[in-house]
Order: sequence, then C-alpha cells, then structure tokens
Amino acid sequence: MSDVVLYDYWRSSASYRVRIALNLAGIAYRPVMVDLTKGAQKSPEHLARNPQGFVPVLEIDGLRLTQSLAILDYLDQTRGIGLLPPTPAARARVQALAHAIAVDIHPVCNLQVAKHATALSGGAEGMPGDWMRHFIRPGLLAFESLLSGFDQSPYCCGDTPGLADICLMPQLYNARRWEVDVSDMPRLLGAKAACAEHPAFAAAHPDANAPA
Repeated sequence: MSDVVLYDYWRSSASYRVRIALNLAGIAYRPVMVDLTKGAQKSPEHLARNPQGFVPVLEIDGLRLTQSLAILDYLDQTRGIGLLPPTPAARARVQALAHAIAVDIHPVCNLQVAKHATALSGGAEGMPGDWMRHFIRPGLLAFESLLSGFDQSPYCCGDTPGLADICLMPQLYNARRWEVDVSDMPRLLGAKAACAEHPAFAAAHPDANAPA
C-alpha cells in the first residue's frame, strides 16, 4: 500500500488539480475521501490535519501539505514534472494564468460561498447557478485572452501540460456543471481537448474518482 495519502473529494477543484499532478509525476497514492456534502471537512479528525477545514491534504515524504498550489509547487520542485518554464519572466506569465483561475475564479465560486450567497438572497430564483455563471464566464474569457500571448502546441503554454492546464481543467468541469457557455473560446477549448486525451488528466477526472 502506498505511503502517499491524499485526503480528497472527487468534485473538489483543488483536489482535482493535485490528482493530475500526482499522476503526471507517476506517484501512486491512497485516496481517502472527505465527504464535503456531509461536512466531513469540519470534523475534528480532519481539522487536525488541516485547521482550515479544506481539501486536499497530501501526506508525502513525511510531510502533511495543504493548499493545492503549494502542493503543486512541492511536487514540481521535488519530482521535476515541468509545470513551469525555467526563466523568471516565463514562469511569472504562466503563474498569472494559473492564478487567474485558482486565485480569482475558484474562491468566489466555491460551493460554500455560493450557498451563503444563496442564503443571503433569500433563495432567489436562479441561485446558485446565476452566481456561478456571473463569475466563471468572464473569468474564462479573460483566461482566453491571456492565452493569446502563448504558442499553444497543443497545451495552454506549449507542447507539454503545465500549471495553467492543471488549473484550467477543473474549472472547465465546473463550467460545464453550471452550464457556462465556452463555445467562443477556441484557445481554451484546444487546450481542453489536448488535456482530455492525456492519461494523467483522464485518471484524475471527477467521473473516474466518484464514489461507487
């Protein structure tokens, strides 16, 4: 049994990112489901792992790591999976793409946030879907524009998948879930098609990790 443990939820965007990276690195791991729908992330047991009450939590190399972007950076630096280019300027540009999703779109579209907004609205018609679409589509349109500065062949920033792709695919899964139109974003859709054919991405997809 693997000594690498991922405390995971199948639909969590942050967990999805880490699953992709673990697969790219060829790291076998043992998934432990933390059922967000039942509030398991707020249990004393999980709060002892992560006081923020979030997933993922990754136990690896004698460490217990939280925050998906920090985990991705650790895996990249220790396993050399090439998530970022080597030069500072290129790294900053790719990180900006990743952050446009992971820092700007994802937090405000976290289901916990959307549910709170729905409660504050008195359960207004269309919530939480309208909330999600309000933020996801403009955010992805901006991502599409940012991609115009890269040579796509065929991933977001080159011929191998990187940090931007790892952040993009979970967000596109959510976009589909909330019926966000992305049909007018050809660069984004090109990267999506390339990632969908990659075994590391396919094995990390929520549908491949959903409870039986």
